[in-house]
Amino acid sequence: MSKGVSRRTVLRGLGVTMALPWLEAMTGQVSIARGAAPIVSGAAGAAPAPTRMAFIFMPNGVNYESWAPTGAGAEFSLSPTLEPLAPLRKHFSVVTGLTLDKARANGDGPGDHARSSASFLTGHQARKTAGNDIRIGVSVDQFAARQVGGHTRLPSIELGCENSPSAGNCDSGYSCAYTSNISWREADAPMPKMVDPSVAFERLFGDATQAAARQERLTRRQSILDFVLDDTKRLERRLGGSDRRKLEQFQTSVREVEQRVERARAESGEIRRPELPPPDGVPATARDHIDLMYDLLLLAFQMDVTRIGTLMVGVDGSNRTFPEIGITEGHHHLSHHQNNQEMIEKIRLIDRFHVERFGRFMEKLAATPDGEGTLLDHSMIVYGGGISDGNRHNHEDLPILVAGRGGGTIYPGRLIATPRETPLCNLYVSLLERMGCEVETFGDSTGRVESLTA
Repeated sequence: MSKGVSRRTVLRGLGVTMALPWLEAMTGQVSIARGAAPIVSGAAGAAPAPTRMAFIFMPNGVNYESWAPTGAGAEFSLSPTLEPLAPLRKHFSVVTGLTLDKARANGDGPGDHARSSASFLTGHQARKTAGNDIRIGVSVDQFAARQVGGHTRLPSIELGCENSPSAGNCDSGYSCAYTSNISWREADAPMPKMVDPSVAFERLFGDATQAAARQERLTRRQSILDFVLDDTKRLERRLGGSDRRKLEQFQTSVREVEQRVERARAESGEIRRPELPPPDGVPATARDHIDLMYDLLLLAFQMDVTRIGTLMVGVDGSNRTFPEIGITEGHHHLSHHQNNQEMIEKIRLIDRFHVERFGRFMEKLAATPDGEGTLLDHSMIVYGGGISDGNRHNHEDLPILVAGRGGGTIYPGRLIATPRETPLCNLYVSLLERMGCEVETFGDSTGRVESLTA
């Protein structure tokens, strides 16, 4: 039988701090592994699983005709773009009618892509400037991190799948800071995203007080699991059979992600070009890169390293190609299809590709035990963007999915039709409340999306 283990127990080794997934032994008693912070609780049963919140940003809008589902409530029909999510439909809802008014020009002229990303999580109008006097607003993830981020080692994590400049003019007089970031800790200070999986991996597992240890591990070509082996053995002696199997499965997942990070680092070295050096460990294909960043976000939630995350699948205005699905023309170029049917079909393929990657992430969350349920049960994942139809550059009736049950506070599996022009920030207020945040209004909110539970 497992003996008591704190939810805050960590395994330590040379330059490594490894948090643990939920185990049956986590009754809130004192931590047992070396270096772990002791936490005492009077709870008699397993510690309740925390609620997590993440925002997945996809660029350039969608082909809305192929995106939009039909029907109502639980009887809705998935669209051709959303059809890959059919096996997961009980885990997410499509929310229609949401608007990002502050991404509209509102007198500022062109620049929809910059405003789309800058306003997506802030609900504020970006100051139009290509200089240093940027100004937008605190984003919803950072609003939450200020209030609940202290419960975890990292208040939040910011990930991305595409590099972009942080300064200069990137969209019709708007600073590149707006197109490159969706997370903002202050009105004039973005939270830079990590695009290199190896950097994100070290952030999750590395010990900041022993930075030199990373190079030693790489030199020895050893797994981080080797460096926490002693602590792992001590922990295993306190666990029952079921928890030992869970720990073994978790370590297998960590090692599998670690090996993919190592392969990406090796591949990047092979294709390095002097005129444009790529990051140290970015996978060669968009599919591999996106999947790996999703898996790192999953690990961050599973270990409770953080409960708040953002992932930019691409920067708005991205002209990335997707040769793995036969698309060699740029995404942004194709989004301006002007009703060219060949271009529209390629945009549909890109939209579906992104949905498939998100579906894989949902599937893995739903298969990961966590407390009295799964990681997806205890999460709230918003997937979407600040542009609706990429050809029109409109910002009403946004393509938005909400996955997960929010710890039992959200009833998924439905098409939730909010009144047209409902601020996207109304959804954020509802999610912030479920995270335990004190919030009356956020951004340009006018209320809440009450139908998340109806």
